[in-house]
Amino acid sequence: MNSHSALVLFSGGQDSTTCLAWALARYARVETIGFDYGQRHAIELQVRPTLLRKMRALAPEWDRRLGEDHMVDLSLLGKISDTALTQEVEIRMQENGLPNTFVPGRNLLFMTVAATVAYRRGHDVLVGGMCETDFSGYPDCRDDTMKALQVALNLGMATCLKVETPLMWIDKAETWQLARDTGGDALVDLIRADTHTCYLGERGDLHDWGYGCGRCPACELRARGHREYLRRTQGK
Repeated sequence: MNSHSALVLFSGGQDSTTCLAWALARYARVETIGFDYGQRHAIELQVRPTLLRKMRALAPEWDRRLGEDHMVDLSLLGKISDTALTQEVEIRMQENGLPNTFVPGRNLLFMTVAATVAYRRGHDVLVGGMCETDFSGYPDCRDDTMKALQVALNLGMATCLKVETPLMWIDKAETWQLARDTGGDALVDLIRADTHTCYLGERGDLHDWGYGCGRCPACELRARGHREYLRRTQGK
């Protein structure tokens, strides 16, 4: 345990919940921040309060360390973008090689706003679930992007913020394993049943890997990672 204070980008999904547990195991004081940007899967915002309450219940020390949650209205992002995450359109690949689920500038804006809140709240660490090992190819999830952004934020705000991305170099199976290593089977069960990842916002049937349509890129990544996690840990 160290004395640093962290602000975690917390969407209510698998990755950000794993990152929150990771931060709670390391930092004496942790707060969370979420963004309403007009996302198609806005149900993720509805599961956040329950997730935070259940995260507190997993361990007394986590309850003591977990502080205020900040919700920021970034609906402007949804209004100026034209993507499958902000519009009711079919998910497809674009001519530039990126899926149309990519929201240009999203993580850049998220981190900048988070840094502003961190400045006010006295945090010196930002934690995000960006990953370039097992992802959809978004350029704002790359390690180079996060490193460059850390430099820009600290230059522009005269701070010493550290951007932590604990999932950057691990695949989805290892993300499930990280959750188990950090919070045991109780955290794995919580992530399976209470987080939301599906781009289409479906929460009808509970699958082995969680709720979702099972067809969108987010569901496919999560389901494939869970199958590999079980194979590695249980030989299934």
